[in-house]
Amino acid sequence: MPELVFFSGTMDCGKSTLALQIEHNRSARGLQGMILTRDDRAGEGKLSSRLGLVTDAVEVADGQDLYAFVVDHLSQGGRADYVIADEAQFLDPEQIDQLARVVDDLGVDVYAFGITTDFRTKLFPGSQRLVELADRVEVLQVEALCWCGARATHNARTVGGEMVVEGAQVVVGDVNRSVDEVGYEVLCRRHHRRRMTAAPSRAAALSPDVLPVSAG
Repeated sequence: MPELVFFSGTMDCGKSTLALQIEHNRSARGLQGMILTRDDRAGEGKLSSRLGLVTDAVEVADGQDLYAFVVDHLSQGGRADYVIADEAQFLDPEQIDQLARVVDDLGVDVYAFGITTDFRTKLFPGSQRLVELADRVEVLQVEALCWCGARATHNARTVGGEMVVEGAQVVVGDVNRSVDEVGYEVLCRRHHRRRMTAAPSRAAALSPDVLPVSAG
């Protein structure tokens, strides 16, 4: 039976890599898919992985009817044996409903990939709707790590290396950005609560206020 599957995890846990792998595996078997994305780090109309892999995709617009888009594609003689929707957290809840209808009414598998919560630990509306509607929710098993070595469970937004907890929910950025840019970092819950990112933690470790350790 066709399914709506939501693959979720923190940033940097391999969601887009898995999306590209699913696309590769199915296309290698002669299937044809439709790839949707929204606000990918590589730019408009791209699905990219931090490993350097990238492919073309359809950039989803605000308010776009995804069910009608797939129906129009099929009515013009196109094929869609499956749909991959990356950065699904940025989709509207109504668009998630439309993807569910693609599964139920058209019999097409939909694989959605996205992070569940934002930098404030609040659910993205698109991700919330996916959790409510998906036939399966798969938490990716590739564990991203906090700077302390613990499993990362939260996404933090940084400006100048400092964690911020206010601002628009959607600001496109990436991990490993220059400290002067808006960036993101994955943290364990403890360090997210304490707002301790990697940069301040290194500064604290090098502070002259730290007591010296003598050999004797």
